[in-house]
Amino acid sequence: MIGEISKEFLEAILEVVPLDISILDANDKVLGWNHHQTRIFKRPEAVIGKDVRQCHPEKSLDKVEKIIDEMKEGIRNKARFWIDFQIDYEEQPRKLLIEYFALRDVQGNYLGCVEASQDITGIKDLKGEKRLLE
Repeated sequence: MIGEISKEFLEAILEVVPLDISILDANDKVLGWNHHQTRIFKRPEAVIGKDVRQCHPEKSLDKVEKIIDEMKEGIRNKARFWIDFQIDYEEQPRKLLIEYFALRDVQGNYLGCVEASQDITGIKDLKGEKRLLE
């Protein structure tokens, strides 16, 4: 990053961007997440410091492990997929985009992983363009 920002500023940014972000360290331990009250995939605070494998449903666990292993090996730096997700109070399912990004130091060493989830239901239907302040 060019420039410096304070921890307070970084926390404000992480709470305002329309992404649910979870962060893992190099040992697959959950360091934390943003949007605690409003996130799509809610997690109990007791998960902090635990292995990521305790946070994923059994049916997707092997895929999560493969993504993380490939990031550690340097085979991949990101993974992107999308799902239809039914939220209890919604009539129609929401389209969710989920992305994993490898975190690396300047030498390319694996530091951990960011998982970013976003509800793109309204975004996927955009047509044409809307200019600033229109």
